[in-house]
Amino acid sequence: MATVTLKHVTKIYPPKKGKAEAPAVDNVSMAIKDEEIVALLGSSGCGKTTTLRMIAGFETVTEGTILVGEREVQDLQPAERNVAMAFEAYALYPPLKVRENIAFSLLRNRTPKAVVDKKIDHISKMLAIEGILDDYPPTLSGGQQQRVGLARALIRPAEIYLLDEAMSQLEPQLRAVLRARIKEFLIGNRMTTVFVTHDQTEAMAMADRIAVMSNGLLQQFDTPINLKERPAILFVAGFIGEPAMNLFNVRLQRIENGFSVMVLDQDGKDAFSFELPNLPALHKVLERKSLTFGIRPHRIHIAHNGNSGEASWVRGSLSFNQWLGDQSQIGVRFGGLTLLVVTNGDVHTPLNQPIDVGLPFAAMHFFDTDTGEALVHGEDLGIKLESMAA
Repeated sequence: MATVTLKHVTKIYPPKKGKAEAPAVDNVSMAIKDEEIVALLGSSGCGKTTTLRMIAGFETVTEGTILVGEREVQDLQPAERNVAMAFEAYALYPPLKVRENIAFSLLRNRTPKAVVDKKIDHISKMLAIEGILDDYPPTLSGGQQQRVGLARALIRPAEIYLLDEAMSQLEPQLRAVLRARIKEFLIGNRMTTVFVTHDQTEAMAMADRIAVMSNGLLQQFDTPINLKERPAILFVAGFIGEPAMNLFNVRLQRIENGFSVMVLDQDGKDAFSFELPNLPALHKVLERKSLTFGIRPHRIHIAHNGNSGEASWVRGSLSFNQWLGDQSQIGVRFGGLTLLVVTNGDVHTPLNQPIDVGLPFAAMHFFDTDTGEALVHGEDLGIKLESMAA
């Protein structure tokens, strides 16, 4: 296996008529470790697939350098890079049976038939395609074809493995099972892997680190836990998480024993306020002209569930209550603002009735609204971060 290093990589396509030139990938740098599993995560058009295709050699690099190990590869043909890639669009050979498609690179390299058969047996069982090995690609469903393409990429020896939305056509239950199997396979075979996905659950479940991209820019490259608990910028805070982090404009003021936080609704009107003790990390926040407060829905307490700890408690009214089978998503209304809360178990408070919610200090985030810069996270407040089991 090998490392992958991107240094100031940019991709600019010729501008369309009437539109200004804009980079599809803009000055992206990242260092992927040997045997690491990395996800490129973002919405459609963010540049993640273009980045993957530049590593593979299917897109040219406008500017910058790509290294596989110590080799510069940005000017090499795909076949010269020793990378294996699974395409979202399958790219199978219709005249060949499934087993022949999977074994194509091994047979081309004159791998002994007994070795090929053993590898095919193992990987086809892992991807639940052992029953279609003698079928032809045109007779298969989209999900089956996608798994064949994935098997063909994973079975071949390579320095780097690149997966482009390799499970996008699978039904959710099968996808969840295969995520675990594929991750175990990648780790067990010490495979340096970069995969593209728009599915946050997939990225969080499989990747050691995640590169969050937007508008061609790398917004943050970090571990799943840091993306959730220490987002570097406001965009990442709002993008990562299902459901998303609660984000509200606030005013912060000094009071006698600490700080008062006034939360504003969309019209800039006062919605509710809470107080914080005199925490040293908040002093630098006072210097900012415009502030955004954030807290994740699943970190908020509700009065009846018995949670304790250092938190600010506020009272609103229950505006909606959605039971999802294993958790409840509720809305707590404060004037023109709604706070989203996720809690285990059912919530029995009637709609439009008062409900108390606790905002743990350890789960709070403050951002500069104008620049998007993260200023303070819960653990910066000097309070031990609560268990992340929730």
